[in-house]
Amino acid sequence: MGEYAPPSLGTQGFIHASRPDGQLLRVADFLYRGQPDLVVLLIAPERLRPELRWEAFEPGSDLFPHLYGPVNLDAVVAVLDFPPEPGGTFRLPGALRGP
Repeated sequence: MGEYAPPSLGTQGFIHASRPDGQLLRVADFLYRGQPDLVVLLIAPERLRPELRWEAFEPGSDLFPHLYGPVNLDAVVAVLDFPPEPGGTFRLPGALRGP
């Protein structure tokens, strides 16, 4: 099929990921505020080939999913556009907001 391997895999040894809840928005607003042309990859964890670890940035902080290898594309179940709002912050894509 294919793989996705962003630069962080080579520089930090893993791919940063976020849960599709408030965690995703906090990270996007902090690191990518106002950046256009972003997408959200929805990944089925059970389909991943590389190891997925839930790790804290520092003791007592929120756990983030880190993927220790390239994302095999057959684990990606959807690709959602993720444009910033006019003020630069992000809003969950409609598919993640629920009914």
